[in-house]
Amino acid sequence: MLFDLFITFFIIGLGSFGGGYAIIPVIEHEAVKHGWMTIEELTNIIGIAGMSPGPIATNSAILVGYSTSGILGAIISAIGMTLPSLLLVLIIYCFFLRFHQNDTVKASLYGIRPIVTSLIIFAAIKFARSNGVISTQLSWETLNLFVLCTLSLVALIKLRWHPAFVILLSGIAGSILFK
Repeated sequence: MLFDLFITFFIIGLGSFGGGYAIIPVIEHEAVKHGWMTIEELTNIIGIAGMSPGPIATNSAILVGYSTSGILGAIISAIGMTLPSLLLVLIIYCFFLRFHQNDTVKASLYGIRPIVTSLIIFAAIKFARSNGVISTQLSWETLNLFVLCTLSLVALIKLRWHPAFVILLSGIAGSILFK
């Protein structure tokens, strides 16, 4: 089990581009495929990982490891998830200064951006569906969630409110609307 955790998270860590939210679908796929947890359990873990300080992908790996093999599983998963990044950063740093002005390198990095955005949106939709946030039936609750989401985006993008303030207000609104 520990070896599987290490190898799985090492491979995930090796292929994670675009930040933790972009890699959540991969973590979900692997955790469910290995039978470590259900989508519902993983959704709860992602929620906890997102509220915890630090990178969400690493936090998720630690919580998956902990839920399957305790403290040792958490440590092994964390090492597996972060070791590739450490190694790659050291290697890339050695070569980046020599090639960062190359047009092909610039174009490749620019080309990765849309898939990262797509992966983040995919993760959000998948978790919203598994939590019952997105439904095919229109209800008062669904309408409230849509309005809350829209107002939160307006506050973040247009009004440039601090995300912590938007989270606080959303929590207050949620406690009023969904009690």
